Amino acid sequence: MKTRSVGIIGVGHVGAHCAYSLAVQGIVDELVLVDINEQKAISECQDLRDSVAYLPHRVEVRTGGYADVKDCDVVVISVGVITKSNNRLDELNVSIGMVNSFVKQVVDAGFDGIFVNITNPCDIIARQVHKLSGFDKSRVFGTGTGLDSSRFKAVLAREMGIDHKSLVAYTMGEHGDSQMAPWSHVTVNGKPLPELMEKDKKYDVDKEAVLTEAIRGGWVTFAGKGCTEYGIASTLARIVNVIFHDEKAVMPCSTQLNGEYGQNDLFISTPCVIGKNGVEEVYEMNLTEEEMAAFHHSCDVIRTNIGYINEEA
Repeated sequence: MKTRSVGIIGVGHVGAHCAYSLAVQGIVDELVLVDINEQKAISECQDLRDSVAYLPHRVEVRTGGYADVKDCDVVVISVGVITKSNNRLDELNVSIGMVNSFVKQVVDAGFDGIFVNITNPCDIIARQVHKLSGFDKSRVFGTGTGLDSSRFKAVLAREMGIDHKSLVAYTMGEHGDSQMAPWSHVTVNGKPLPELMEKDKKYDVDKEAVLTEAIRGGWVTFAGKGCTEYGIASTLARIVNVIFHDEKAVMPCSTQLNGEYGQNDLFISTPCVIGKNGVEEVYEMNLTEEEMAAFHHSCDVIRTNIGYINEEA
């Protein structure tokens, strides 16, 4: 029986919490922790090992270098620096330099699984990982607006007084300020939100305020603790679980578009069917004219930001 193995490159605030979330939920059998700061990886490994006796699942945790993730099913990229400017773009060239330094090493060692990128700016770094790896686009994607969609649903649930599990709602576009919400596709237990808004005032939410709160949620978290941890760890854990169980679940993630929405060669978030082979289908939404314009604007923002890449980073 094959061991379910995940490598995590970068075990700072985000990577370490992803590792713990994967372990405590019993999603993995093996974790391989890699960090440029070797002692950080060793310390996180020890802390995780110390928790295993009281977990309901057996998990092997070890440290290693880039070559040691070659047999992993999934490699999570969570390297990077924390910006204090409330602008993920400020991390761009530092992040580009980091992934440039190790992605080819991982592939050359024999890794043939799926890359899931968290590192910001998520869409652009996912694009860079895809470029460096030479993998099929299905096997390289970013968490993208997966976390933003969780925030979006949380705000909607609070405003409507409805459990978030009864909502189908996504944000799409850039994992950043230009993301948009396809309101025409928001449903409550199968009923379209526009229909419900006409019948009951509790569903008539302030759309702009809801989306803005969802977009700014990460910075609210950052303001008091200097990082985000639990939300992104849960998002990543859900993605990995979907892959390992071949769920064919629809989730928003940052994937390469090739003709969908009239866009090409661009990594950006849209709902996708995720399974054992990674992104198995881009679930193209029928957007209204206004929604399509907002999505295209977000595409333009990412393309502009790609132009800021320092190729020597």
